[in-house]
Amino acid sequence: MRHEGVPALLRAYHYGLIAGEPALAGLLAWRRRRGKEDPVRLPERTGRPGRPRPAGPLVWAHGASIGEALSLLGLVERLTGRGFTVLVTSGTRTSAELLARRLPRGALHQFAPLDAPRYVARFLDHWRPDLALVAESELWPNTILALHARGVPLILVNGRMSERSARGWARTPAVARAILSRVALCLAQSQEEAERFARLGAPRVVAGGNLKFDAGPPPADPEQLRQVAGVIGDRPVWLAASTHPGEEAAATAAHKALARRHPGLLTIVVPRHPERGPLVAADATAAGLRVGRRSAGGQPHDKVDLYVADTVGELGLFYRLCPLVFVGGSLARHGGQNPIEPARLGAAILYGPHVRNFAPVYAALARAGGARAVRDGQELTAALDEFLGDAAGRQALARAGHEAIASAGGATDRAMAALEPFICQLKIAGRFAS
Repeated sequence: MRHEGVPALLRAYHYGLIAGEPALAGLLAWRRRRGKEDPVRLPERTGRPGRPRPAGPLVWAHGASIGEALSLLGLVERLTGRGFTVLVTSGTRTSAELLARRLPRGALHQFAPLDAPRYVARFLDHWRPDLALVAESELWPNTILALHARGVPLILVNGRMSERSARGWARTPAVARAILSRVALCLAQSQEEAERFARLGAPRVVAGGNLKFDAGPPPADPEQLRQVAGVIGDRPVWLAASTHPGEEAAATAAHKALARRHPGLLTIVVPRHPERGPLVAADATAAGLRVGRRSAGGQPHDKVDLYVADTVGELGLFYRLCPLVFVGGSLARHGGQNPIEPARLGAAILYGPHVRNFAPVYAALARAGGARAVRDGQELTAALDEFLGDAAGRQALARAGHEAIASAGGATDRAMAALEPFICQLKIAGRFAS
């Protein structure tokens, strides 16, 4: 590592992770035992490639988990259409499984290496990216320093910087400047976030909007949609999507309170982490509900009160089946999950008070009257009762949400326009011909 302009704290981090490689190997082994790492592809986490590098220009696009990776799909499609191979990396098994289904021709997936200098160098030596895109707030110091040393432009897309995060960065201003000054361009989600990045030392910042507003709806298998819709029939149904611990209990309590008022009521729960499905099902059974579990072959037939959809990649199916959706991570203090997908598919949306991860999105929905906030399980039950019994009100809420999301698009176009000078530089350098 070149030491010029690198503060002592970053140097300590760099050399600490060199010395700490045995501990990182232990961490990966622990995560593999917990099912958090793919044992077959575990070497990718140490920078060892899982496949050869394709010939020609290559863009590396990184999103930490499902939401960040899927937000990049619009850019990935545009870049592959321009003749680039796009290497998409992420850090979770569920994101890898989803991307395997949704990446366009010309794109491929690898797991991102941990931020240890040798892992990063091994990764970059093999893939030799011509341009790097990182989504939201994945600012790993050793990776940024290595890209800068190799002359690879790094673009932060869909950049997110909350006021709380900005205060944290400001405690070590030299570190913030050293990292952000090496970002060639920062495309922030909002003007407020752009100003925070600029204050912390990012030299080129643009408020480009939120790529997630442009994301297409998640897919659904037509045959599965027809089959499950046939099983549900005309039962009243609602969905608790991407739930976290505590929210399933609220869904169970709501079902028990509403079942008599809405005969035949079906509650569908999609836990954010599918491996929690057996526990969610066991708790609902203990509460006296009849439970089916999708990963075990169960169906949401008329002998099932609560259906646990503990599979990966099927939210698009259940959003299409349920006209009323509670978006999880919002009663639990997680920061909220993405409401854009159900809004695009015409669902009426309910959400709790903890939505900091998607604050601008929920603010846009709230301004348009396109979603209903609930403070706790009791208010969730009351809102479900209202909208299960009022189809016109539910449809009006859904319509307003759909229009709010549609009107907030355009970030992908702006991002591609901002990337154009970098693409032109690659052409001039003879690394790209189109």
